[in-house]
Amino acid sequence: MDFVDSGLYRDITGFAHDTPPWVRHTAEIGTEAGLLVFVALFVLGWWRARHADPRAFAIAALAPLATAVAYGCSEVLKSVVTEERPCRAVTGAAPSLAACPPHGDWSFPSNHATIAGASALALVLVRRALVWLTAPLALLTAFSRVFVGVHYPHDVVAGLLLGTVVALAAVRLAARPAVRLAGALRASSSPAVRWFTGPGPGTAAHRVPPYATHRRR
Repeated sequence: MDFVDSGLYRDITGFAHDTPPWVRHTAEIGTEAGLLVFVALFVLGWWRARHADPRAFAIAALAPLATAVAYGCSEVLKSVVTEERPCRAVTGAAPSLAACPPHGDWSFPSNHATIAGASALALVLVRRALVWLTAPLALLTAFSRVFVGVHYPHDVVAGLLLGTVVALAAVRLAARPAVRLAGALRASSSPAVRWFTGPGPGTAAHRVPPYATHRRR
């Protein structure tokens, strides 16, 4: 697999150098900016969930935490595998578009791909319709890491798989206690806590006053 993967890495990085300059510059920026889009979606998901039921709020709050757990798992795996970056290890490849990380910043699995996979899956659990946005964004983020020359293809594939599996497991395992915690926090007397958790559905402002249903005489 290493031989075939190295050849694919050469093909992709060679193709990257044949693209127009604006494509290369966009890839260099986009390989990092994609993660910021996921952060913005997490914030949006949390904000909308403030007016949802406790379970929806709990899932929205767990989404970034599950992604952080997946990132931690990828860091542990990196320290075990200690795979050298292809921008140093593959001979005959085009120079990487992004700066090659220093020795000791290992290649397998890709942290960016892990975060992207975990974020995409967690956000889909928050709102299923987001799959049409998060799945392509995760794939593009993962591919960009090979395109700019800092990861092998198998690094990003493993990262995507690791991120989705860990995020799914983390949300499923923590969902029930998180729902109970969300309900308890919404009953808190602290204004800051109540602002963070939101009022939930069916607040007093949205309820119809009892007298509103009375007929006028």
